[in-house]
Amino acid sequence: MSRFRVIDTGLRTGCANVAFDQAMIDLRLTGRIPNTIRFIRFPTTVLIGRHQALGHEIDLDYCAEREIGIARRITGGGAIYFDPGQLGWALVFDRTTLGIGSLAELTREICEAAAEGLSRLGVDARYRPRNDIEVDGRKLSGTGGFFDGDTLFYQGTVLIDMDHTDMVSALRVPATKLDKRGLDSAAARVVTLKELLGNAVPDIEIVKQALLEGFETRLGIETYTGDIGDEEEAAASRIEREEIGTDDFIRSIDDPAANADIHSGTHQSPGGTISAHVRLEGPRQNRIREVLFTGDFFVTPPRVIMDLESVLRGVTVDELPATVDSFLDRADIGTLSVAPADFTEAVAKALSEPPDSGTQ
Repeated sequence: MSRFRVIDTGLRTGCANVAFDQAMIDLRLTGRIPNTIRFIRFPTTVLIGRHQALGHEIDLDYCAEREIGIARRITGGGAIYFDPGQLGWALVFDRTTLGIGSLAELTREICEAAAEGLSRLGVDARYRPRNDIEVDGRKLSGTGGFFDGDTLFYQGTVLIDMDHTDMVSALRVPATKLDKRGLDSAAARVVTLKELLGNAVPDIEIVKQALLEGFETRLGIETYTGDIGDEEEAAASRIEREEIGTDDFIRSIDDPAANADIHSGTHQSPGGTISAHVRLEGPRQNRIREVLFTGDFFVTPPRVIMDLESVLRGVTVDELPATVDSFLDRADIGTLSVAPADFTEAVAKALSEPPDSGTQ
């Protein structure tokens, strides 16, 4: 039976928490920390996905007015609102530990384990593919993860209590996401333990214990309380200072459609939303000068998208589908939730729209 260390890093800023995630991945890759389950808490914070455009996903003025923190995750997916009434959890472990090789199967096993644990609290929690845990069709926990070499990083949340007003105001949730569920607002999409259980809502320590019991039973592991190492803290501090906490990282994708001569379009696929922002060149305006892909899709490692964008520079529009297919077929991809054709379709939709008339 595999043993997992359990740590609780307490209440930390969004950037500090993301930096700690990366530190744990780096140290697990080199065998300097054991397989670990980490519990996480945030002050009021919005976390955007690795490939999302900051200004499209968040009301920056509202966040500034309400002093809501902003951070960019190292994982893909959509923007997430956190406040102290939520509990985050993360697993970092060697991919051979559970004897399951594919991310899809590991996602199912981990989510069903978390759902089993949450059900111990008296709610009918169920896994809903791709990566949600729901009660009666409303999300109680969102999850996501990826492989980095031989290490799996997988994280999720539990909505114990939440300020719905701040969530709805801080996030710009696309109407298409709500339409899929037949919902009128982002608040209707989620549910908290407090809403489900009322005054019987459990203490956070009871929620943590229920999750651990679910992980132990479903995954066949043994857990033990461990210590946070000095090396972990030092690595997390350095990563926050040099990358995760910098404006260059947080604002690395901001509002690409605001630039002049940019064609922008969005394609909805089963594996996530892809937006393409394209600038053309040449006498016939049929050659890609530059392209930027944004959205809530998952891809690992994240540099694959940047490499794809680089490969497409100078490619004619006619050559685009074959170039995308060839590159993604050869790329060293751990996870990709969308198909090559989805990127081509996003570009096609962008080019069907007139360019923006903004200024550079």
